[in-house]
Amino acid sequence: MQRKRLLSLDVFRGLTIAGMLLVNNPGTWAAIYPPFEHAEWNGCTLTDLIFPFFLFIVGVAIPFSFGNRLEDGQDKRKLYLQIIRRTLILFLLGLFLNSLSIMMGAHPTINPIKVLSDLRVPGVLQRIALCYFFASLIFLNFKIQAQIFISALLVVGYWILMTVIPIPVDHNGVMAYQSGLLEKGVNLAAFIDNIFLKGHMWSVTKTWDPEGLLSTIPAIATTLFGVFSGYWLRRNISAPDKLIGMFIMGNLGVATGYIMSFWFPLNKSLWSSSYTLFTAGIALNFLALCYWLIDVKEWKKGLQFFLVYGSNAITVFVLSGIFARLLLFIKIPQSIGNPISLKAIIFNNLFASWLLPEDASLLYAILFVILWYGIMYIFYAKKIFIKI
Repeated sequence: MQRKRLLSLDVFRGLTIAGMLLVNNPGTWAAIYPPFEHAEWNGCTLTDLIFPFFLFIVGVAIPFSFGNRLEDGQDKRKLYLQIIRRTLILFLLGLFLNSLSIMMGAHPTINPIKVLSDLRVPGVLQRIALCYFFASLIFLNFKIQAQIFISALLVVGYWILMTVIPIPVDHNGVMAYQSGLLEKGVNLAAFIDNIFLKGHMWSVTKTWDPEGLLSTIPAIATTLFGVFSGYWLRRNISAPDKLIGMFIMGNLGVATGYIMSFWFPLNKSLWSSSYTLFTAGIALNFLALCYWLIDVKEWKKGLQFFLVYGSNAITVFVLSGIFARLLLFIKIPQSIGNPISLKAIIFNNLFASWLLPEDASLLYAILFVILWYGIMYIFYAKKIFIKI
């Protein structure tokens, strides 16, 4: 089994988290180039690849982390405690970021009861936590053959659930049950979210959540596909054999997902089964490319930027999220009109005043990423790596 740290995985993680900051922090949401925003509903943009890439990377790391410890004879109970601890920290950090948005919006007074009543429970970190938790338990308790069966069951089972189980639909005041509905807010996933998460979903939609309960099922499969890739990379076989296997399986995933999309469209908000396979296939191809360039060909030039981001991925996501919310929270009084946010002042004066709207918005996002690279570089240089 390979025990050497994969530099390519660290670079892939850094590239993904930097991309996440880029698409999450435009100068204005009103002016974004199409590749840097999510598909309106069905479809897959460049931005729609980022979250499944991160879950895939979480999965790849599991065999390297737990596999080495199991081989060293570490007690499984310690691993379970680590899994629970990390899951809780990630989930609570996600809730903290969500509550921060409400508390800042409640300025100047904060009502704790209102914060709890309006708190969005799902979120990016919450989904990462749940996928990490279940993928880790599956890795520790099932053999590889069973893990493959479970991942297939998650993908196919979710497809069946979403297209076969009927849900109540209001037709001009007349309720009727229909199956196979995959429309925005009118599908089984949204129906379940409205039962268990009503009032605690994404504030933009209120009636469905892109990180909801049912759609977490195929997201766990995305993480498991990463686990299988981690297994493959740890095998004692030649680098060319690893690459061939990765490219074959990656392209098989892309092709299968694309073909499946004719019946169950590519859709990030639903985390459709086709989207699960399609994005995992692209992730595996990209990881194979990184592995060939960085770990096999030992190409090291220009990697520091991504290594800095990859070394403290969750830390930079949380800190930058707090910072972005502060920029919106801090209001500057104006001589005429209402106070304006610090972010709006920075964007309007330093970017929008001389650039086209889309260019200004993108440049703001790029400089946001560069700013946090500088901050994380200090962590990196001082060897401060915050492990969760």
